[in-house]
Amino acid sequence: MKKSVKVKPNAKTQSIAEMADGTLKVNLKSPPVDGKANKELIGLLAKKFNVTKSQVQIKSGLTSKTKLIEIIDD
Repeated sequence: MKKSVKVKPNAKTQSIAEMADGTLKVNLKSPPVDGKANKELIGLLAKKFNVTKSQVQIKSGLTSKTKLIEIIDD
């Protein structure tokens, strides 16, 4: 399953909201430095979709606020 994700780093609280077009809007506490926000994003999405962290991959947008995420479900 592939999802488009809009990320907001340095937010006060963590949250995930699904927008009308199916895009996920994710607020992260981590700053976008040294991949910290990406690691937090992967952990958060793994919890939400009940998969392991290794099943969540960032396909594009590693350094962008808009990312394409792939969730590999067995």
